[in-house]
Amino acid sequence: MLKKLKVLLLGLVLTTSCGENKEPVTDKSEETRIKPISSYFPENRARVLVVGSFHFDYPGLDALKEAESDKIDVLEEPKKSEVTELVEYLKKFNPNKIAIEAYPKWDAYLKYDEYRAGAHRDKRDERYQLAMRIGKELSLDTIYSIDAIPYSDDLGQVVDSAYMNELWKDFDFQSDADIYTAIYRKWFEEDSKLVSQIPLLDYFKYMNSRESHNYGYGAYLIGDFKLGEFRGADLISVWWYNRNLRIFRNIQRMTESPEDRILVLIGNGHAAILRQLLEMSPEYEYVELDSL
Repeated sequence: MLKKLKVLLLGLVLTTSCGENKEPVTDKSEETRIKPISSYFPENRARVLVVGSFHFDYPGLDALKEAESDKIDVLEEPKKSEVTELVEYLKKFNPNKIAIEAYPKWDAYLKYDEYRAGAHRDKRDERYQLAMRIGKELSLDTIYSIDAIPYSDDLGQVVDSAYMNELWKDFDFQSDADIYTAIYRKWFEEDSKLVSQIPLLDYFKYMNSRESHNYGYGAYLIGDFKLGEFRGADLISVWWYNRNLRIFRNIQRMTESPEDRILVLIGNGHAAILRQLLEMSPEYEYVELDSL
């Protein structure tokens, strides 16, 4: 019995000493941790509020025209008061810079100085009714123009006008060959009626929703986009998509600090693409309109 006890004790000692010499077992999955990709980039980013809009003065430049009965007058009640409600809501963002859909030749700086002096208050244009009004009430010293001529114009004027004319042949957004063209036409027609039926603030939140922007973006990917093998795609890329890339580049050019809070007032068709570009950019934080 005593002999058996000695053997057991010896085994216990040998087991313990061997265990002390072994390296601790580790979980390999804990040794290599996957860092969030966002951790490589600065958290502090310039914030951008894109306000996609319809054109308050109805210039009639879009492919689908609004019926006269669906148009509103922002200088008359009740829409006049609704503009004030929308302005007060957008001021919650407290932008230090405001950018508008205008070419340099529009002279936004000059017109803004004139507006601050009391001119242009009778203009229905949303650039006056929203952007310049907000800028004045927040005591901003300037308004930025960010619209841009697309590369397609450069190609047509400098490189090969005949080639560009061939790209544009039959491209008019009115194709009936694609079933989605009719669906979009119905949506746009009912949408144009909605602005006269609900408050402007509600309409702007609706039209700037992710769903609205996603489907609005998709309108450029059907119908005449499918012309030829690549002709429609080529035209969209050097015309519409390029114009918005240049607009985005202008936003980059006006950005001076990650502390900037930039309000961009622009046609809602542009807003859909700017949403994508801003959300993908490591420099910016996209601010949802309905989050203010």
